[in-house]
Amino acid sequence: MFQPKIPTMPQPKGLVTPPAVIQPTTITPSTPAPAPAAAPAPSRPVVQLTPGTAVALVGAGTAVVLVVGTVLVSLLLAVAVTSASVAVCAIVLRSLIASDAKRR
Repeated sequence: MFQPKIPTMPQPKGLVTPPAVIQPTTITPSTPAPAPAAAPAPSRPVVQLTPGTAVALVGAGTAVVLVVGTVLVSLLLAVAVTSASVAVCAIVLRSLIASDAKRR
């Protein structure tokens, strides 16, 4: 009852034809196609780093770091303020429920 039953592979019924045999074909070599001419590599513009662009890159990187830091700190502050307000609400509700229970 608890033994798994393994299905058996069904045997084909009716006429079974053997697979067709494919005869090899002869290949006649033709004249080789001319090799394509090597395309010249596209010249990429060379980026030259001058002192002015270096200062601009450092300034932009600093601005990005300051903006991302400000956003992350403000998110952390928002979570802290929200959790503090929820804690105060929980204390007030607990106090109200306890004082209501004492009156009865």
